[in-house]
Amino acid sequence: MKRLLMTVAILAAGSLSALTGASADDAAMIKSAEAAAPAAVGAGASIYAMEADGTMRTLREGKNGFWCMPDNATTPGPDPMCGDANSMEWAMAWIGKKDPPKGKVGFMYMLSGGTDGSNTDPYAMKPDEGNNWIETGPHVMIVNAMDLMQGYPTEPKPDTKQPYVMWHGTPYAHLMIPVE
Repeated sequence: MKRLLMTVAILAAGSLSALTGASADDAAMIKSAEAAAPAAVGAGASIYAMEADGTMRTLREGKNGFWCMPDNATTPGPDPMCGDANSMEWAMAWIGKKDPPKGKVGFMYMLSGGTDGSNTDPYAMKPDEGNNWIETGPHVMIVNAMDLMQGYPTEPKPDTKQPYVMWHGTPYAHLMIPVE
């Protein structure tokens, strides 16, 4: 999730430029990004890559309303991700510390797994005492659906092999659903 925070912030601030031809590295990043979601979703999604200077570059324009990003090689595990337009709006609200948009439930895929993150602090950038750092495997997320999370575990140190609510008690609480 911390990668999502950084990535979406840069996406919002950076300029996007379409490439006319993909290099071998670009092809590998596209393949990585597509691995975050089922083949039918990844194949039609817009693919964005973060440059060394923090700007975002469009590797491929999409046609299905989803966006995907490849694995971040600087994080400990695989963490490519894909999401729908509503999940991007939710993420932008989270980054801007604003209320999420009303009535827009979003869906995200991280089928290759996710980088560690705090289960209780949406803005934690590293493990610290009390921020309940957790490890996640392949999962999907339902964001901006507060009423739908009733009855799911909300404890700070959840069993990440079962569905649970991440960031409970914040406007950015979302349902984490493992797929393995």
